[in-house]
Amino acid sequence: MLPANYKIRLVAPSDYEAIIEICKLVYPTEIPYTLEELEDHRQVFPQGQFVAIDETHDAVAGVHFTLRLRLMDFHIDDPWDILTAGGSFLDHNPEGPTLYGADIMVHPRHQHYGIAHALTDQARFLVQEERLWRMVGASRLPGYGKRCSTMTIKQYVDWVLSGELFDPVLSIHIKDGWTGVKPIHGYLQHDEDSAGWAEVIQWVNPACPPPPEFDLILAT
Repeated sequence: MLPANYKIRLVAPSDYEAIIEICKLVYPTEIPYTLEELEDHRQVFPQGQFVAIDETHDAVAGVHFTLRLRLMDFHIDDPWDILTAGGSFLDHNPEGPTLYGADIMVHPRHQHYGIAHALTDQARFLVQEERLWRMVGASRLPGYGKRCSTMTIKQYVDWVLSGELFDPVLSIHIKDGWTGVKPIHGYLQHDEDSAGWAEVIQWVNPACPPPPEFDLILAT
């Protein structure tokens, strides 16, 4: 449950400058979104762009950006830039059965209030409303950088998924109901804390069967 002073709504142009500032704080080594990219997100898939608002201070506390994809058109190891058309989301496919969670960020001042969980739930509601098959994302692994000299990525992810290790990002995603799919390298170009690795994660909508082409893949 969000504290009473927070609410989730769709992104508006008046939020753009605050979103860019959050991006700079959360991803200091990455190039932040531009005003043009944020407007592209809203134009191609407005119902998939969410913000958490601190109503007490009328401030953007967190954001969650999504788009629909047909992941058969991509490769599971494709980096974020490929899956998001360079961050523009212009590859959004209105017929895609998968909701791709491209980004979720919470301002450091507003962390530990359940905002990321509430934003994720809002995306799940969208999956259910649009009768999509699943939601897919990629989790950073910021705990792996300090352990990469002593264990393989598979060992690290397996230990995090089993609860034997805590990763500041992946462990939270698993607690939120995501499941791990596969570790991939090079998802984000400058993520040194993760030693360049991420874990593909997904949440499957129990009320919606897989698309027909998925059944064809399993049959081959």
